Amino acid sequence: MKNTIIKNYLNEDSLRHSFNILAKKTFDGLNFEPWYQNGYWSDRYNPYSIVIDGEIAANVSVNLMDFMWNGERKHFIQLGTVMTDERFRNQGLIRQIMNEIDKDYGQNADGFYLFANDSVLDFYPKFDFHKAMEYRYAKPFSTSLESRMIQIPMLDKKDWHKLESAMRQSVPYSRLNMMDNDNLIMFYVSGFMQENVYYSQEYDTYVIADMEEDILTVHNIFSKKKYPMDDILAAFGSDVQQVILGFTPLNAEGYTASAYREDDCTLFVKGKCFDAFERDKVIFPTLSHA
Repeated sequence: MKNTIIKNYLNEDSLRHSFNILAKKTFDGLNFEPWYQNGYWSDRYNPYSIVIDGEIAANVSVNLMDFMWNGERKHFIQLGTVMTDERFRNQGLIRQIMNEIDKDYGQNADGFYLFANDSVLDFYPKFDFHKAMEYRYAKPFSTSLESRMIQIPMLDKKDWHKLESAMRQSVPYSRLNMMDNDNLIMFYVSGFMQENVYYSQEYDTYVIADMEEDILTVHNIFSKKKYPMDDILAAFGSDVQQVILGFTPLNAEGYTASAYREDDCTLFVKGKCFDAFERDKVIFPTLSHA
């Protein structure tokens, strides 16, 4: 008997609660409820779920992802939160959901992609996905200037709204630039990346970044005006000796692009649009992962 797939249920408390229970069990405590309560879970993130006895038994979430890539707007579908309750595994539930998603979006999307852990690398080729390599950009960096960045803990809705405004008005710094999905970035900075937001008064610019010892990993930059990226990075001060970018820079001069795969996280893609992905040496922005 074919199970019914439910969608668009984020405002149904009992189903959303069941979804969160399964997500926590499957992904080591992952919790979407604060994202919902803070008002950032939108219809761009849509779980496709099978319900058995009132509980979410299996799920694949559809993330509507628009990117500007080489001057063209691309409409991608990122699949995520792929999970099956252990009581219902090996019953073909995920295949049923994947077929439904393909029926809904296969004719309209420029491509599909997802990030898979090492335990399921043989699974997604069954759905015509193939592995793809991303490229990460890094370079040595030095400045004699003192740090002028202000850390802005994302604990206050006023600060959230200021960052959202900056994101909406920002010029692009990435060659593969995520569009109209600020809510996904807010999933990170209103959650476990609350301490990773910095502000430069000098440039009226927000930077989302990690600083570990002398390595600065920059996830995104938001400013109304275009500034040389090195000028913004120099505002982090003389402790920075190396810069790693979590996005593909518009200007890669001085950077080394290296093939990159995060531990236990392999990119799978489907669609002709991705034929140029590795040739173009790009990376999906780290804050676009869902």
